[in-house]
Amino acid sequence: MSTTTVNPFLAGNFAPVQDEITADELTVIGELPADLSGMFVRNGPNPQFPPIGHYHWFDGDGMLHGVLLSNGTVSYLDRYVRTPGFEKEREAGHAIWTGLMEPPKDENSPPSFKNVANTSVIWHAGHFLALWEGGEPYAIKLPELETIGAYTFEGKLASPFTAHPKIDPVTGEMMFFGYSPMQPPFLTYSIVSRSGELLRTVPIDLPEPVMMHDFAITQDYTLFMDLPMVFNPQGESMLQFKPERPSRFGIVPRHGDNSSIRWFESPSCFVFHTLNAYQEGDEVVLIACRMNSTSVLTSEEATPEADSDKPRLYQWRFNLRTGTVQEKPLDERISDFPRINEQLIGRKMRYGYTAKMADNPMPLFEGVIKYDFSNGTSQVHNYGAKRYGGEAVFAPRPNGTAEDDGWLVTFVHDHNSDTSELVVLNAQDLTAEPVARVLMPQRVPYGFHGTWVTQAQLTHSI
Repeated sequence: MSTTTVNPFLAGNFAPVQDEITADELTVIGELPADLSGMFVRNGPNPQFPPIGHYHWFDGDGMLHGVLLSNGTVSYLDRYVRTPGFEKEREAGHAIWTGLMEPPKDENSPPSFKNVANTSVIWHAGHFLALWEGGEPYAIKLPELETIGAYTFEGKLASPFTAHPKIDPVTGEMMFFGYSPMQPPFLTYSIVSRSGELLRTVPIDLPEPVMMHDFAITQDYTLFMDLPMVFNPQGESMLQFKPERPSRFGIVPRHGDNSSIRWFESPSCFVFHTLNAYQEGDEVVLIACRMNSTSVLTSEEATPEADSDKPRLYQWRFNLRTGTVQEKPLDERISDFPRINEQLIGRKMRYGYTAKMADNPMPLFEGVIKYDFSNGTSQVHNYGAKRYGGEAVFAPRPNGTAEDDGWLVTFVHDHNSDTSELVVLNAQDLTAEPVARVLMPQRVPYGFHGTWVTQAQLTHSI
């Protein structure tokens, strides 16, 4: 008797949905705030066809789930990001590309993956972009979520584009990077002006190619993380975590280059996501979700380190005068997908929010943690039994004066009823019941990163 093992990332609420729908006048439990007006959009993997070979969660075609809030009424729509790879497979009627865990078809050829644009989204200078760190962004029309096409900054983009660009809330500049898994330069660093012009791209020297998912900025500096997650194209798996190799953090003046970067070493670790960074006296302070090691995207035969893949909030202090590094944990609880009020990106903030991970082998998030960094306290909002959410995005109250004056918005799936909803929490009273719960017209699979698009940004979208 043969048994078929179901890939857990193709089952339950990780499984894709088949329909692109639009639904208006959704049911609201509670009351939506009158001044919460805009659009919540979240990206995530949603394979349109059964995958070839071993499917990894990072492989699925990008699908955008959008909730439009206006004058107390709510609409929902979901749309695929229609990349050339997506369209080619749709025309063929089946999957063509393999995924990240599959070896290349020919040992002499580099890995060939389609750009799935499935990881994140960002609004800048009138453009709304769907992001995937291995290639170019895709421009999306708002609020329809229609794919316009590849976005290359008028042909100036000559590198991959991170899924986590940073926008300085004061200057309006957008910083991004791209990494190469095969040939130098292994890292490039770029700056886009407030008006959307790609101003410059400079190479940054790394000793070997590494996976670099995120970075951080301060008012004057940009921070890169050269961590021991190393590309190994000739090995059994594409990536290898090298625990014997230290972690390196590079700090470069915002408009500097490789000649002005300073490197700091700390114990071996991996970081998928940073919460924020800022300057304080002679120090640059970084707060991020740190794990001792990671087996994500490495061979299943590899023996993970103790406490591998369990991210916890940490703080690093890099002293630019003495060259010393101080690293310390801020919490023992396991959490990731950190967010802040983005009006404070690169500046010292009082509050941060992370998605609290459930005790489960799958990446399930059972609640939200709010950190008060000024007094070292925290609050938790739990979604309830067998209810799991995702990244909680901060939507600031228009004309709000306090840093935490606003709402946290996320999708939550209820495994008891197999239904999904948009949950709106009061960021100033996190332990209270949700301000509002919007019942979704269809299941919303678990995904990655989202953003809050304000009414003003929607009005000025190209």
